[in-house]
Amino acid sequence: MNMMTMPFTLKQLHTAYAAGLSPMAVIEEVYRRIEEADDPGIFIHLAPKETILSAAAELGPYDQERPLYGIPFAVKDNINVAGMPTTCACPDFEYAATADAFVVAKLKAAGALPIGKTNLDQFATGLVGIRSPYTIPRNAIDPSIVPGGSSSGSAVAVARGIVPFALGTDTAGSGRVPAALNNIVGLKPTLGTLSATGMVPACRTLDTISIFALSVTDAFAAYAAAAGYDQADAYSRDVAAPFLETPGAGFSIGVPDAASRRFFGDVEQEVSFEATLAVLEAKGHRIVPLDFTPLYRIAELLYEGAWVAERYAAIEEVFRTTPDALFPVTRRIIGRAETLTAADAFRDIYRLADLKRKAAPLIGAADLLCVPTIPCFFSVNDLEQDPVGPNSKLGTYTNFVNLLDLCGIAVPVAARTDGRPGNVTLLGAAALDGRIAGVAASLQAEASPPLGSTDWELEPIEALAPAAGPAEIAIALVGAHMRGLPLNGEITRLGGRFLAQRRTAAEYHLYALAGGPPQRPGLVRVNEGGQAIALEVWALPLDHFGTFMTGVPSPLSIGTVRLDDGSAVKGFLCEPAGLSGAEDITDLGGWRAFLAAAYS
Repeated sequence: MNMMTMPFTLKQLHTAYAAGLSPMAVIEEVYRRIEEADDPGIFIHLAPKETILSAAAELGPYDQERPLYGIPFAVKDNINVAGMPTTCACPDFEYAATADAFVVAKLKAAGALPIGKTNLDQFATGLVGIRSPYTIPRNAIDPSIVPGGSSSGSAVAVARGIVPFALGTDTAGSGRVPAALNNIVGLKPTLGTLSATGMVPACRTLDTISIFALSVTDAFAAYAAAAGYDQADAYSRDVAAPFLETPGAGFSIGVPDAASRRFFGDVEQEVSFEATLAVLEAKGHRIVPLDFTPLYRIAELLYEGAWVAERYAAIEEVFRTTPDALFPVTRRIIGRAETLTAADAFRDIYRLADLKRKAAPLIGAADLLCVPTIPCFFSVNDLEQDPVGPNSKLGTYTNFVNLLDLCGIAVPVAARTDGRPGNVTLLGAAALDGRIAGVAASLQAEASPPLGSTDWELEPIEALAPAAGPAEIAIALVGAHMRGLPLNGEITRLGGRFLAQRRTAAEYHLYALAGGPPQRPGLVRVNEGGQAIALEVWALPLDHFGTFMTGVPSPLSIGTVRLDDGSAVKGFLCEPAGLSGAEDITDLGGWRAFLAAAYS
C-alpha cells in the first residue's frame, strides 16, 4: 500500500490495520504530511514524533474492539492534553496540562492518538481564524480566504488529510464555520453530551466541544466514542450519544423564507443553497419556508450584554493582570463587559426568555431546520480592512443555535460554480443528533464532493441503523413481543415495524419472571456485573404509543434502554419488586436463547 496517497479515513485505516499495517507507520506518515503541508499556523504545539510513536507502539496488535484504534487526531488548544501546553492562543496564559480533558481521555481509551494542539482565534472568540498572535493557518481550499474560526487549525488539519478527525469547540459557530470554509464536516452536538471538563471556557453555559472530520460517518464515530456523562461537569447531561440514523423520507425541513434569507450579495451562495433544497425535496422531504427574523434577534444577543460578560468572567484574571497579552480585537470585544452590571445581565436573560417563547412556534413548525452554514465568503484582506463586520456576518446562521439548545452538523454539498465549497447545516432539537446527521450523510453522499482539499472520494456509506420516522418512536423489545413470539401481534396491530436486532450495553441482568403464560422476561439495569442482552428495536407510531403503554402489565414498565453502541431507546424494563421467584438467565444472553434452552 502507498502510504503517501492513502486516504486518512477510519475505514481505510482500520482496513489497513487489519491487513497488518502498524500504527507507527501511520504516525510516520502524519508527520510527513505535516511537513509537506508547510503551514506552521496549523499547530501551536506538535508533540515530538518519538512520543507519539511510543504511544502507538503501546497499542499492541490491532484490536477491533477499540473503535478508534490507531487513529491520529488533533486537539484545539483550549482543550487539555496531558503533557502538552495549553495556550488558548495567548502565550502569557500558557500552562502545562497535567491531565487529559474528559473527552480526550475517552478518545485515547478508544485507541486514538492525539498528536498536537491546534491554532485558534484567541480564547475561542471569533469566527474568522486570524485573531491569533501565532502564524495564521492557511485556508486549505483557497489561501486568500480566511480559514474560519475559532477552531481554525483543527479544521485545516482535517481538510489537508493530516488527521482523520480533530476536536474543536463551538459556542457561536466555531465548529461549523471553519468546516464550511474548508470543505469538511463540523459536528456540533447537543450541549452537555461531550463533557467540558478540561476545556478552557469561553461562554461556560453555551460551550461544547465539537468534532471535525472528512465525512459524517467518521465524525459520528468519534462522537460516539467521546460522549458520556461526567459527574464533574455541572453542565454534563446524562444523554447517550444516539446512533447515526438512516434518513427516512418525509421529514418537514424548515428553511429561511425568501424575505428572511441573508446572503449579503453572494448570489453563488444562494444558488448553492437552493440546489441543496432541491436535493432534499427529491429525497422526499418537505421544505417549509419560515421567517427566521426571531432567530436572528436571538443571535444578536450572543455578543451583547450577558454573554459578553460571561466571556469576561472566563478570562477576568488575564484582563486584570496582563491585558496587553490579549489580541487587540479580542480585548475590544470582551472588554465591553467592564461597563456592564448584574442588572444588565438579568435584563438580557429575560429578553432571551421572551425571544425563545416567540421562536418556539417557528422551531416547532418543522422536524428539523436547514440553513446555509455561512452566508458568504471573506478574504484575509477583507478582515484587515474590517476586523469585526465580516465576523458578525459569518455568524448569521450559527450564533442562535446554542442559545436555543439545538444540535447541528455542517456538511459539504456540491461545490459552487466558482469552485468554492458548498456547505449547509442541519439543525434539530436537543438529542436529535442522529436524525440530523443521517440527513446530512445522505446529502454528502448525493453530492460526493472531494474530501477537504484532497482528491479523495467519499466512501460508500455502509448500512446505517434503521431509524424510526418523524411520527414514530423506537422501542426495544426483549421478550414475548419480538418477532415470532406470542405477543408480537400486539405491536404489529398498532402499526409497529421491525428495525434491527441489537444488544444492550453491558450493564443489564435478564430474568425469567414467575407466572404466565406467556412466559415473560424482566430486564433490570445494574451497577455492577451487567452483561449485553439481545433484543429487537421496533418503530411504533406515536399515535399508538399510549395505547401500547396501557397494555404493559406490572412489574414491567417502559423506560430508557442503553444499547451497545452508546445510543439509547425506550424499551421494556422490570421493577426490582417483580423479581420475587424469578430465574436469573443473564448468562444466556437473551430471551430467545432461554426459550431454546428451556424447550430443547
